[in-house]
Amino acid sequence: MLEQGSRYYSVETQEIEQNGRTIRYLRRRFLPQTLTQTMLFEHTATESDRLDQIAAQGYGDPLQAYRLLDANAVLHPRELLSVGRRIRIALSGL
Repeated sequence: MLEQGSRYYSVETQEIEQNGRTIRYLRRRFLPQTLTQTMLFEHTATESDRLDQIAAQGYGDPLQAYRLLDANAVLHPRELLSVGRRIRIALSGL
């Protein structure tokens, strides 16, 4: 159903019957615990940074930018891109 690189790839699906229809949905995805992730390195944000570029540098894939949010326990990308912010690049259980 989902591509292997998706943040939702390992999330279980559920089904519910409603008005004679079966509706399939993804269960809730919980953020990984930051303390259990292995730190690879840190990147200090600059004015010209973009998360896809940082993800390409850190993970070899710009589509893995969501992993930066997970590793730094933030929900919105803007939280990471303030100049001088140290951004953790960490391995997580995919």
